[in-house]
Amino acid sequence: MASTATGPAPDLFDAENQTLLAARAAHSACASAAQDACAQTLGELILAYERLLRETRRLVRRSDRAELEMNQMNTRLQDLAAELEHRANHDPLTGVLNRAAIIERVNRHFVREDLALVVLDIDHFKRINDSFGHPTGDRVILGVVACLKAVVPATAQIGRVGGEEFTVVLPRHGGAESEHVAQELRRAIETHGFDLPDGSGVTASFGVCWAPAGSDFDGAYGLADEALYVAKRGGRNQVRMAATTLPSLEHVV
Repeated sequence: MASTATGPAPDLFDAENQTLLAARAAHSACASAAQDACAQTLGELILAYERLLRETRRLVRRSDRAELEMNQMNTRLQDLAAELEHRANHDPLTGVLNRAAIIERVNRHFVREDLALVVLDIDHFKRINDSFGHPTGDRVILGVVACLKAVVPATAQIGRVGGEEFTVVLPRHGGAESEHVAQELRRAIETHGFDLPDGSGVTASFGVCWAPAGSDFDGAYGLADEALYVAKRGGRNQVRMAATTLPSLEHVV
């Protein structure tokens, strides 16, 4: 038996082994006195008991292996479940939250707190795809996401809500704070080296909305989206705050 720091590990079949030793001793004593029916019967009993003990040990070893395999299978199933959940909630190209997941998280935040919503759109993205191809467009999208991740605070969440459109959720951020974050994001994208074939840069336009607890995604997104189009019409590569905010809905029946 294997030993541990506190001594030998207990034998699960210690009682059976002791019985078997006693039976062998009795059989030896009986056999030395006379080869009678008692000795023969006891010998057969010992052989049968030994076979039973060997079979029991084999079954225990098989059970241990089955338990190990089951534990390994459960771990694999948990890993697969986590992977499926991640795929269901994240954009496959960028790894940020997808549209459905960002909507769910925004509405969950609104149950208990206010937040700011930043909506951004990559300027002239169609020209990039048409001129240099979709692989280059994908690299631009990944570069924009890298800029977002480098700037947003730890409490923020990033979602891809369209081909070249993203949403940044800023819980417990007021209007001035969220506008400052959006400006930092805009500058990060503007100064990032995207290495386009023609040497041109990449910019993005931003719309920002603050909304109180009790609001919902559709209302907040609508205001931020309106501000985004004001930025687009104003020349792009700029941040615009929503002209109005949503009233709190937490007391509406």
